[in-house]
Order: sequence, then C-alpha cells, then structure tokens
Amino acid sequence: MSITYKQAAKALNAAIEKAEFIKIPVSIVVVDSGGHLMASARLDSVYGVLEFALKKAKTAVMFGVDSDVMGTIIAGAGFHGYGMLNSNDGLLTIAGGVVIRDNEGKIIGAIASSGGTPEQDKEIAEAGASVTD
Repeated sequence: MSITYKQAAKALNAAIEKAEFIKIPVSIVVVDSGGHLMASARLDSVYGVLEFALKKAKTAVMFGVDSDVMGTIIAGAGFHGYGMLNSNDGLLTIAGGVVIRDNEGKIIGAIASSGGTPEQDKEIAEAGASVTD
C-alpha cells in the first residue's frame, strides 16, 4: 500500500506548522512508496531547495531509511559511493528526508524538508511523518 492523498496532505500540513513555528522558510514534499510526488509546499524558500527536498524524499523511500542514514551508508562505501550518489537521477543524502510508515510499520512514502539546517529540516520532516494514520 502507498500513502493516500489525504495522509500526504495531513503530513504536509503538520510539517508546515512546524516550519512556521520555528520560522524557517523551507520547501516540503511528500512522495508515495514509488517516489512519486503527492503533495508539496514552498514556504518562501529559495527556488533550488524544492528539488533538494524532492531528492531527499525519494532517497528515503527508495532505500527505506531516512536520507541522513543513507548518507552514512554511502560515506562508508568508499569508491562505490560515487556510483550510489549518482544512481536514480541523483540522491541527496543529508538530513531532512524521513520515511513514512503505516500503523503496521510498512513504508508508505516519505516526507522531506529543505531550506533550513540539516537538523531543522529533519525536525520539520519528522513532524510530518509522525501524523499519518
């Protein structure tokens, strides 16, 4: 099963609320389990970070781990890390992409934020990932 639009909108709205609370101009995206865009918001962030958020979300859902965890894995891959980073139209392996799981623990999508520090982006995405049913 994949995330529904209703769940994606709920996750997006929770992440927006968190971003507004900490006053960070970010872009936020939600993707389904196939990495397809389900919902997005650009909160007065600069243009380029929308693509960053999309790549973080796709990285998380593609590998089933948060984007920063994948970054740690790739960092230890040595020479092979280059190929991993440039696969699938490029990965973005810094914090801010978080997998979304259903009540049974199955991955149904991912949410990502970009525009703040890596820690802020992860905090915003986690706020969104925590509210889906």
